[in-house]
Amino acid sequence: MDCHEARLLLLDRRRDRLDPEPRAAVDAHLDECPACRHEDTADRALSLALEQRLPRRTAPASLRRSLDARWRPEARGSGARSIAARTFAAGVAFASIAAVVFFVMRPVPPDPAMLNEAVNDHLRVLYSLHPVEVESSDMHRVKPWFEGRLDFAPTSFAGDDDFPLQGALVSYFIDRKAAAFVYRARLHVITLFVVRADGLPWPAGAEGPGSSRGLGPLRTLRGFHALFWRHADLGYALVSDVNEGDLRALAQRIVAASGG
Repeated sequence: MDCHEARLLLLDRRRDRLDPEPRAAVDAHLDECPACRHEDTADRALSLALEQRLPRRTAPASLRRSLDARWRPEARGSGARSIAARTFAAGVAFASIAAVVFFVMRPVPPDPAMLNEAVNDHLRVLYSLHPVEVESSDMHRVKPWFEGRLDFAPTSFAGDDDFPLQGALVSYFIDRKAAAFVYRARLHVITLFVVRADGLPWPAGAEGPGSSRGLGPLRTLRGFHALFWRHADLGYALVSDVNEGDLRALAQRIVAASGG
């Protein structure tokens, strides 16, 4: 197994998604390759730091006070309480507990989940020792490179003087593989993630023809801006710290190039 093959599997290895044989091959490669060990350690540390900054949900104080009041000894009443009253009280308490469990354990709403993923994956590109796996400004070289590495054919903008293409890599977006195209705008890095669109919560307004109507609203997290849209069976997430005007300008060129 060479460095390229091993690095494609590092994320799957950390998430315990590898079968025993490929995991053993990756482990053996890491034992012998200091550069890939460094890459794995750096990405692991970045993932941990990003996860610790994700939003955490807690139950509101009013609900906790209500639950506490229902379970205090003095609130339970005497043994003379009727069976019907005890049954009602137990039902209310159970409903309160269920509400707390739902509130605390429910998933992050769709838009924040997509935004967190886009920004975190963009940061991994920024901080990687090898941000692209195929380094080229020629889309005729970059696009064929994905053959055999993805189960779909990604489409994107070939780049120009304003937004030169730097190269591409195979990445992950939430629960699936993604094609990541890396562009520049002056000193800013811009990453485009292209994925299969089905099953992901694309923002309202992110579907439609290739015009400003077809782009979802701009989202911002920790100083990074992101745009989301989909066309046919592919979804697009464009993220950078570049200004909104430049990000939308590049998005429009990508939409036009992908036939949207």
